[in-house]
Amino acid sequence: MASANSVVRVRFAPSPTGMFHVGNARSLLYNWVLAKQCGGVMVLRIEDTDAERSRPEWVQGIIDAMAWLGVGPGEYEGPLFQSAYVQHHRDAIAKLLAAGRAYYCDCVRAQVVERTGSEHKGYDGYCRDRGLAAAPGSAVRFRTPDEGQTVVRDMVRGEPTFDNATIEDFVIARGDGSPVFLLANVVDDMVMGITHVIRAEEHLPNTPKQQLLWEALGQEPPVWAHAPILVNEKRQKLSKRRDRVALEDFRAEGYLAEAMRNYLMLLGWAPSGDREILPWDDIVAEFRMADVNPSPAFFDVKKLRAFNGDYIRALNTEQFISACQPWLRGEYAPWRAEDYDEVVFATVAPLAQTRVAVLSEIVAMVDFLFLSDPAIDDAAWIKAMTGDALPLLGEAAVAFQTADWHAESLKRTVEELGAARGLKLGKAQAPIRVAVTGRTVGLPLFESLEVLGRDRAVGRLWAAIDRCS
Repeated sequence: MASANSVVRVRFAPSPTGMFHVGNARSLLYNWVLAKQCGGVMVLRIEDTDAERSRPEWVQGIIDAMAWLGVGPGEYEGPLFQSAYVQHHRDAIAKLLAAGRAYYCDCVRAQVVERTGSEHKGYDGYCRDRGLAAAPGSAVRFRTPDEGQTVVRDMVRGEPTFDNATIEDFVIARGDGSPVFLLANVVDDMVMGITHVIRAEEHLPNTPKQQLLWEALGQEPPVWAHAPILVNEKRQKLSKRRDRVALEDFRAEGYLAEAMRNYLMLLGWAPSGDREILPWDDIVAEFRMADVNPSPAFFDVKKLRAFNGDYIRALNTEQFISACQPWLRGEYAPWRAEDYDEVVFATVAPLAQTRVAVLSEIVAMVDFLFLSDPAIDDAAWIKAMTGDALPLLGEAAVAFQTADWHAESLKRTVEELGAARGLKLGKAQAPIRVAVTGRTVGLPLFESLEVLGRDRAVGRLWAAIDRCS
């Protein structure tokens, strides 16, 4: 285990082979928080040795996603690239071979199956004592102990214990001489001085093998911590093919980094006092790996959405307006750039802020103000334009021509029109809302009418009448 006097060095080691998984984001935060608590260092290591799948744009995607979460370049050492350490990997393999802790093997899988009589049994150690020399196509296997146990001291899981007899002689270099992940991962941690390895539970089965490599290479293993896997509502491990897992997608939908960061930290850990939403500084102060629950953690998108809504409502108006800008001025905006009016948006922003859970919802909330014609929701239209809707629209169009153009006055006008037909306000305002905004749900109707203006509102009522006719 790491010395109590050593500087804590943790690492976040993603592979640049796709979008940034929320599980990776949780591991990043756990590592970052531990480094901050201990005055230590977090290393960003890009494990890019899978040349066929690794791409430069994915590396930049990792760096951008980290920065969005608040882990910018000043918060870590690197990025360091695993591919730059290949010579270290080869030196370690040579050292293990020279010490008799590894050997060459020319077996193929079909031969192993034929000898063991099973597709499911591991390697049988056939080449252990054959004394093979290096040859094209020959792999290098690590010689695992035949007896004893390997005890993994884990901050989350206690001391998982593995019988060495159950650990096969595993490959550390392929037939082409390239090191496999297990070996490269261990050597990189050694070279980079990593003292604590915090990662997901799925890596736990590899840990006894890696610990044996640490010991065989003459170094003390790091402190291990395996965080619980993330599961969906069916308690299945999150899958990028089935579940929403890409951090970039949540960002594009309008989740706040602060909400995402807070929520991810709670996937396996709980702060004191039955709190869930709390300042980041409090999380950093309270978080302890030893308090992380090893049971699978449910990644609940509905709960994350509720978290995000709370964070949005906690913004002041200026912060909310600023946060909405990518959806109001960028590619997400369905209106022409010149039709957006920042003064108009500032007027309705306090009303919208209490009604959106993710920032992308702001578009549907305010598009009626910036489009020449409202975007009609067909289902809403069919539901609202029944019964007395058509005559009510006509009466409202006439009444609005002379009504005082203030929300309360407009509300009284519609109440009176509805009462004359035996309708409560909710029923009376429904066709007017759809005619003016295109939807049955949105900002308060009468405040919306006031901001939209008399001429545009009345024009939309007559257009709705024409459409009904």
